[in-house]
Order: sequence, then C-alpha cells, then structure tokens
Amino acid sequence: MTREEKMITVVECAKLNQELPALDRPPFPGPLGQRIFDNISRYAYQLWNEQATLLINHYGLNMADPRAQDFIFEQMEAFFFDEGDQPSISGAAPGKGTPQK
Repeated sequence: MTREEKMITVVECAKLNQELPALDRPPFPGPLGQRIFDNISRYAYQLWNEQATLLINHYGLNMADPRAQDFIFEQMEAFFFDEGDQPSISGAAPGKGTPQK
C-alpha cells in the first residue's frame, strides 16, 4: 500500500458539523446512499446504526416489509439531513401494534 492509499479521506459531516473521516464507500446504492457517502462521516453513520437498531426493535419492524424499509429510509434521511430536533421513537410506524389496513 502506498502512502497515498493510506491517507484517510475526510468529509464535512452534515450531521456532526465538522470535518471527519468519510465512509469507505456508499452504504447502499441509489441517490440517498450517494448523498450519505458525500456528506456523512463514518462516526455519524455508526450513530445511525445504533438509532436504526432502536427503531427496529421498538416498532418490531420486519425489514422484509417494504413499508418498514420505507419508514427506515425516511428516518435515516431525517436523522442525517433534517435540521432541528431529531425524530423520536413515538408515533405510528409499520410493525407490531400498528393497525393494518
């Protein structure tokens, strides 16, 4: 490995508002994955993984359910890019205890 390859890429993290080590690659394909890669640090992404675990467990989400996936992606975007208060674990989400239509 050359010295250039050992250099850590940094990003101005939109979540933590400071320059921090970047992710190695987009976390998943698509526009949101690229936006996260371009604007979110690996530290902030670790925070998201903890938050996602809380949401999945709290709501009993089945991640094979497209509604649960949509909910998680909405929460992810809000967690990283919405200004002001972050979403809390309240309100209705798809999963256990949510009335089915």
